[in-house]
Amino acid sequence: MFKIIVEGDYACYTRPELKVERVSYDVPTPGALEGMLKSIYWKPAIRYVIDRIIVFHPIEFLNVRRNEVKDKVLLSAVKSRMNGKGSDPSIYTSESRSQRAAMVLRNVRYGVQFHFELTGLKCEGETDSEKKHYNILKRRLENGQYFRTPCLGCSEFPARKIELVENFDLSEIDERVRALGEVDLGYMSYRVEFQDGGIPLNGDWVHPKFSDRASTVYYRPRMVNGVIDVAQYREGVRC
Repeated sequence: MFKIIVEGDYACYTRPELKVERVSYDVPTPGALEGMLKSIYWKPAIRYVIDRIIVFHPIEFLNVRRNEVKDKVLLSAVKSRMNGKGSDPSIYTSESRSQRAAMVLRNVRYGVQFHFELTGLKCEGETDSEKKHYNILKRRLENGQYFRTPCLGCSEFPARKIELVENFDLSEIDERVRALGEVDLGYMSYRVEFQDGGIPLNGDWVHPKFSDRASTVYYRPRMVNGVIDVAQYREGVRC
C-alpha cells in the first residue's frame, strides 16, 4: 500500500462526451491516476489499483482557448519517406491549426492511496516477486524518478510535485471542500480496458503489436468531506 501527494498548476481529466471542446471532470479518474503511476514505474507483471482519492484544494475551473494542431504525422508516411518514396510527411502548424476551448482545473492537490497486483505477464521466474516491485517503486517515489513526465490527465499539464507520505493529514483539506459534505459526482470514467489484456497479439514481447480496441468502464462515486473511497465502488463498475 502506497500513499502519495500530487500537486499541479493545472489538470484536465476530460469527459469523453465533451472531448472536442475539452471539459474536465471535477476530480481525477482512477484510470488517469494509474497512467500517472505508470510514468514512474511500469512493468507488464504488475497493475496499479487506486483505493482512495483525497481532494485537498477547492475545485476551481479555468477556461482557456488555445491553438492546437488538428493532424498527426502518419507512421506510414514517415516509413515511405525513409524509403525514398512519398511526399514530405511534415505537418506545418500554419496550415493545420485549430482553435479550441478547454475548461481545466487549476491549483490542484490530491492524495492518492493505491496498491499494485501481480498480473502473471512476462514474469522473470522466482525473482519477479511482489517485494522486488514494491522496493523499486518505493525507491523511485522517494527519489522523484520517472521515465516519462507524470501528467495530470493531459500531457500538457505535468505534475509539479509527487511526494511519498506515511499518512494523509485530513485536517489539510480546505474548508470549502469540507463544506460540500457528501457530493454525488455522477457517472465517471473509471478506466479504459483494452481487449488484448496487455498481451501482444503477435505473442512477441520484443516487437509487440497490441490491439487498439477498447471499452470504457464507468462508475458513480461520491465524495464525502473531500474523500473518495474508490475501493467501495469497484464491485459496481460497468462497461
